[in-house]
Formats: sequence, structure tokens, C-alpha cells
Amino acid sequence: MKITREEVEHVARLARLELAPDEVERMTGQLDTILNYVAKLDEVDTSGIEETTHTQRVTNAFREDEVRPSLAREKVLANAPADNGEAFVVPKIIS
Repeated sequence: MKITREEVEHVARLARLELAPDEVERMTGQLDTILNYVAKLDEVDTSGIEETTHTQRVTNAFREDEVRPSLAREKVLANAPADNGEAFVVPKIIS
């Protein structure tokens, strides 16, 4: 077994999950199956394979950072559901 019942219970406590005993057993079996499947990847010879972060070759698509004029405040605030003449007005969420 790649994972024990105690490890599943520990992770559940860290995630603040309350698992019933039968859920712990089922989760232990499922996670063990997943970890055994992932461990099979260690058997694959990847010595000649280049590391990748994307499935296709990509280049940076960002534009050059150049200074441009921004929208006028009045124009931006015209789209706001509520404003005070200088900024958007939003509900208070912290008391």
C-alpha cells in the first residue's frame, strides 16, 4: 500500500473534512489505486525526452509594455451601477 488509513485521516483533519469510518476505508483504497497507477510512470524511460510545460511550442504573446492614455474617469464611471464621482461604490464587506 502506498497510503495508510492514518495518512488519509491526517489529510482529512488538515482539510477539515469529517469522514465516516467507511469513507476513510473507501478513500484509502481509491487513493492507493491512484498512487499505484502514478507510480507506474517511474517505470517509463524518459531519458531522451525534453521537459515541456505545454503540449505545443508557444512563444510569449504579450505585447510590448508601452504608455498609452487611459479612459476618462467620467467615461469609465458611466458604466458603473454606483459611483461617487471619483470611484466605483461597492457594498462594504468588512466591518
